[in-house]
Amino acid sequence: MSNISFVREKEIPQSPPPITESNAIRWVRQNLFSGWLNSLLTILSVYFIYVCLRDFIPWAYGGIWTANSIRECLDINPDVACFSVIGARWRQLLFGFYPTEEYWRPILTFVLLFISIAPVLIPRFARFFWFSLIYPGIAVWLLWGGSIWPVFSIYLAISLTGLVFFLAKNKFKLSSGFSFTAAILFFFLYFIFIAGPFIALFKYILPINLVLIESLQFGGFLLSMIVGFSGIAASFPIGILLALGRQSDLPLVKMICVGFIEFIRGVPLITLLFVASVLLNYFLPPGTSFDIIIRVIIMVTIFSAAYMAEVIRGGLAALPVGQHEASAALGLSYWQSQRLIIMPQALKISIPGIVNTFIGLFKDTTLVSIISLLDPVGLASLIRADQKWNGIYWELYVAIGLMFFICCFGMSQYSQYLERKLKTDNS
Repeated sequence: MSNISFVREKEIPQSPPPITESNAIRWVRQNLFSGWLNSLLTILSVYFIYVCLRDFIPWAYGGIWTANSIRECLDINPDVACFSVIGARWRQLLFGFYPTEEYWRPILTFVLLFISIAPVLIPRFARFFWFSLIYPGIAVWLLWGGSIWPVFSIYLAISLTGLVFFLAKNKFKLSSGFSFTAAILFFFLYFIFIAGPFIALFKYILPINLVLIESLQFGGFLLSMIVGFSGIAASFPIGILLALGRQSDLPLVKMICVGFIEFIRGVPLITLLFVASVLLNYFLPPGTSFDIIIRVIIMVTIFSAAYMAEVIRGGLAALPVGQHEASAALGLSYWQSQRLIIMPQALKISIPGIVNTFIGLFKDTTLVSIISLLDPVGLASLIRADQKWNGIYWELYVAIGLMFFICCFGMSQYSQYLERKLKTDNS
C-alpha cells in the first residue's frame, strides 16, 4: 500500500457566502415548509383561517356601538355586529345585579387580589406573603358587607390557635399530637364561649359596617371570578394532601383518599352543583341558612381537588426513587423531605397539568347558570329575553368568550414563564 502524501498545488476557487436568512424566514422554512406534506398542511390551514375570518373581520370591524336596540342596528346595517348591547349591558355582564353605588367594592377587591397574589407569583415580593393570608377575609367583607368584626374574630381565632400549638410544643414540650389536640380544642372553645361576646362588644364600641349584599345579587363575570379563584386557591392545597394520602403507608388514610378521589372523579360536576343547590339543605339542621355561593364554591373545590390530586400524584410518581433515598440519608423526617425535596420537584413536573386543571375549573364556572346563578352565560340568556335585544346571539358570546380567554391565556402564559424559570436541564 502506497504511503505517498498528496499536496494540492492549485488553490480551490472560493465558494460564495451562504444566503443569509433572518430568524423569521428560517423559522417559517423549518416549521411550515420543511417538506411537501408540511407545506400542504400549511397551505390548507391558511385557507381554513381565511375562510373563517373573511366574513368575521368585516362583521366585527364594522360593528355598531351607538344603537339603542337591535331594531336600530338592523336599520343601520343588518350585515355587521350589533355591539351596542355590550355598551348598554356591560355593567350586568361584569357585576350582575350588584348595586351600582357599591361597584367600588368588587373593583377594590380585585385590585387587592392582584396585590395578594404578587408574593406567591413573584419571589421578590415574598416578604409580603402575610397580606396573601389575610386577603380572603378582606375580600369576603368587601364583597358581602356587614360588620368587619366577625371576619376579624375568625383571624384572631386562627392566630391564637397557632399560638397555643406553638406554646404547647415548644414551651411545655408536649408531643405534636397533644399540641395539635390542644390547639383544636382551644379553637372550638373560642367560638363557643369567646367569639359571640367579642363580636357583640366591638360592634357596640366601634361599629365598622358595609351595606349587606345578598348572594342572589352577585352575577356576571364577578360571580365567575369569585367561584373560579376561590376554587383554585382552595383545591390546590387539598389536592396536595389527597395526593400524599393516596401514597400513604397508612391503610385507613390511603383508603379514604382513594375512595374520595375515585368517587368525585366519577361524578359529573353538574351533579355536585345540583347537590349544592337542592339536596344539601335536606342534610342541614332546620332553619340553617347556608349561602348558595359558598355551597357552590365547596362543591367546585372538592371536584377540582380530586383532579388536582391525580395531577400531583403523577408528578410524585415521576420522581426517581433516589430522591426519597437521598432525603432519608440526610436524616430528614417525612414532612421535611416532602417540603424541601420531594414536593417542589413534583410540583415543577406537574406545572402543565396543574395549570390545565385551573383553566378547566375557571371555565367550568359557567355551569352555575344551570342552578339559576347568573354568571355571564346566564346573563346573556337574560339579556336576550329583553325585547330590545331579542335576537342578539353572537355579540354577547364573543364578548364573554373574550373575557374568559384573557384570564385563561394569562394563566397559560404564566405557567410557561414558570416552566422556563425552573428549567434546569439543557434540552
